[in-house]
Amino acid sequence: MSEEANTFMIEGARLVFRNFAGAEGQYNREGDRNFSVILDDETASRMLADGWNVKYLSPREGDEDAVETPYIQVTVSFKNRPPNIMLITSAGRTHLSEDNVAILDWADIRTCDLVARAYEWTVNGKSGIKAYLKTMFITIEEDELERKYAQGVDPEED
Repeated sequence: MSEEANTFMIEGARLVFRNFAGAEGQYNREGDRNFSVILDDETASRMLADGWNVKYLSPREGDEDAVETPYIQVTVSFKNRPPNIMLITSAGRTHLSEDNVAILDWADIRTCDLVARAYEWTVNGKSGIKAYLKTMFITIEEDELERKYAQGVDPEED
């Protein structure tokens, strides 16, 4: 794998299938934290050529003009090399740990920039590249009350 293929960065990432809590589900074992990120066609083609596990979402039923959307699943692991995840709000930046990263499952994300690193695997004669989250900066959409109380305003003083 080339050095360029060792990581990828996406600014303005669109996250889907969020499971930062690692909840068990139809497609997930208990404790496996992950999410998927939508890729543009050019990035998907480059990643496929380098051996990344790019998948495609089928178009919605009844939409004749729709095409398959490329995405890649990114694993969030705190075992060997914990990711640096920063939550950005009007109150500032908060580092998210294994104990509180699950809040991202339901957050209204305004912007997300991320870097993921490659892990090359081989099992039973098959091989590939799995993406692991390295760094993520997420700005969330806040409502009026969240902004008001983030500033430490005492409601008794209003």
